Amino acid sequence: MEKHYLLLLLLGFTLIGLNWGCKNIQEIPKSENLTKRVVAIGLDGISVDGYNTAKHPNLDALMADGVLSLTTRNVMPSVTLPNWTSHLTASGPEQHGVLGNGWELDKVILPAVETDDEGYYPSIFKILKEGIPNVKTAFYYNWAELINSFNPRYLDVVSFEENDEYQKNYDKALDFIAVNRTNPTMVFLYSVHTDHAGHNHGWMSPEYITSIEEVDVQIGEFINKLKKEGLYDDTHFMFFTDHGGVPESGHGGITPQELEVPWAITGPGIRKGQRLEEPNNSVNTGMTISYLFGCNNVPLSWTGEVPMSIFESIEK
Repeated sequence: MEKHYLLLLLLGFTLIGLNWGCKNIQEIPKSENLTKRVVAIGLDGISVDGYNTAKHPNLDALMADGVLSLTTRNVMPSVTLPNWTSHLTASGPEQHGVLGNGWELDKVILPAVETDDEGYYPSIFKILKEGIPNVKTAFYYNWAELINSFNPRYLDVVSFEENDEYQKNYDKALDFIAVNRTNPTMVFLYSVHTDHAGHNHGWMSPEYITSIEEVDVQIGEFINKLKKEGLYDDTHFMFFTDHGGVPESGHGGITPQELEVPWAITGPGIRKGQRLEEPNNSVNTGMTISYLFGCNNVPLSWTGEVPMSIFESIEK
């Protein structure tokens, strides 16, 4: 009788163990390579109000083929470097240790829970380089401090454009994708000019709205050139930002206008013309990219999730 009781007890714990936890392994299908390339378009300081007010027909057309969230939460503090680091490391500041815009490798206050041999927390670029032998990676930016939290060893191209300019980086990114059309490719294409417009003129000012509309034209030209090169249909595009802002005080606080932002994805296998209803966070970006590339070497220190409802259907 006692043996039977113990067996039943053990069986009960086993069944509970199979159903407890953040993910049921049967609900998160094993990822095989779902993408040829990912182009991540990052615009700094895009609030939901700004996104809804600005006219951006090219982003609209791009995301009509994908999934859009207007309730994605960023990490705190709602400032630039911690949040871009979180997007591209699938972890919050409590893991990667980037607590503010002044973070530098030799001025660490909170050590990262895990680092490579040079002291950097593992980024999506490291995961791709170590997991996919022929992958090509590129990092285009125009805010000097942005590169500080990423080890350039895992980047094939690093391109900085001065004075809030971004047009040349879009052209360089196009050339990089075309040259590496036969390789798995990860491109991060960033601009800070929208954030600076918010700081200089106020979030929701005419100048701020114009800054979004102007870059939308550049995005449209970039997309059209990819289509002409035959590089559009097998590309996954992501669009995300680091924080929003309020007209009175900018950002850095804890209001929804600062912490809730647009986030979007489109490409093969992604649901079309849908809103993402499930909770989403900036730490999910890097995890989603790793999933698209079929990486099986994701660090245990990463805390992001893959919002599985973005996919049309995946065999389990």
